[in-house]
Amino acid sequence: MQVFEYPDKSAWPALLQRPVMDTTALEANVGAILQDIKQQGDTAVRKYALQFDKVQLNELQVTETEFAHATAALDPALKQAILQAKQNIETFHRAQHEAGKIIETMPGVQCWRKAIAIDKVGLYIPGGSAPLFSTILMLGIPAAIAGCKEMVLCTPSNAAGEVHPAILFAARQVGIDKVFKIGGVQAIGAMAYGTDTVPKVYKIFGPGNQYVTCAKQLINKEGIAIDMPAGPSEVAVLADDSCVPAFVAADLLSQAEHGPDSQVLLVSTSMNVIKAVQQEVASQLAQLPRRNIAEQALTHSRLVLVQDMENAMELLNAYAPEHLIIACKDDITLADGVVNAGSVFLGNYSPESAGDYASGTNHTLPTNGHARAYSGVSLDSFVKKVTFQRLTKEGLQNIGATIEAMAAAEGLDAHKNAVSIRMNS
Repeated sequence: MQVFEYPDKSAWPALLQRPVMDTTALEANVGAILQDIKQQGDTAVRKYALQFDKVQLNELQVTETEFAHATAALDPALKQAILQAKQNIETFHRAQHEAGKIIETMPGVQCWRKAIAIDKVGLYIPGGSAPLFSTILMLGIPAAIAGCKEMVLCTPSNAAGEVHPAILFAARQVGIDKVFKIGGVQAIGAMAYGTDTVPKVYKIFGPGNQYVTCAKQLINKEGIAIDMPAGPSEVAVLADDSCVPAFVAADLLSQAEHGPDSQVLLVSTSMNVIKAVQQEVASQLAQLPRRNIAEQALTHSRLVLVQDMENAMELLNAYAPEHLIIACKDDITLADGVVNAGSVFLGNYSPESAGDYASGTNHTLPTNGHARAYSGVSLDSFVKKVTFQRLTKEGLQNIGATIEAMAAAEGLDAHKNAVSIRMNS
């Protein structure tokens, strides 16, 4: 991990650069796979499952028998943990319901907005180096609360054609019955275009590797909605002398173990804190089963010493992290200065892992600086906000002259006439 002491603002863009790769070849390869799936459907899906996942899939959809076996096989303690997380996530997301309210903008002119669920949504759940069953809760719960009529879930199987039991248990708990043993680009293509087996959806959610991310971006260009632009996962930690270095190190490593292209950033006003965290990272890293992955992520991570908290917050807002931990004595006050972040964790006892799994907030968040303009997944992600208006005769008389004047000024006579013909009747 590189240490930067009091970097000048002119150096910030380079300092805050995410890991970059050349996507030219990637887009060409992914695009070819997507076109193959669009044309060949299930045949292409099976071909790529064999090529990339080394599995011969006779049946793409998970059966009721497999759901039952998963429930029976799963450790009771893990079942209870999933159910507790489900309850917290439901509580937080149900509170995001907005009651429709009719606004009378002037006498006889009423306007309102209504949230309508997206009919068909697709959820992608990675299952490679780690089966992310927690993401099923984060996506399936708000989809169910929103009232989406059809939820389609794709996740890769192992070489024996089996899906991790925690994934199936979590899916059933949130009301998802259509689960397909499809991973990678072929999963995104199947949900985007539809096949004989996999239903076509209107919006696709979920994380994935660079291939999945690229596939989502390409199908988005074709008119299929996606949750947000996404890249490798990341965390930034702001720490002062009140932090516990062992806690900070654990938070940095919990993010670094996601993947070699993950990034972690520590910003502090204290060199003592930076040195103590470095020592703790080295000590804890040696004990991690995913040590090799974390080590690769740490090679492009940063430790930054700044003059004061004002400078620190400016730097962090420029970075716009997916996750931001504020391990400082004035954490509540400092939180008021957060402008760009996906999700914020305050104090020494709020690890990012809490939001990843069970506190209630959603862990599907904007990465790669997209927190400057995007929010994380919420109930709103699964609905469309449709506006309505109703004008009475009196209302049109009150507003008619305004509309006529504006339409005439824009040279849109038919627009003006749509009002005038009513006014003169």
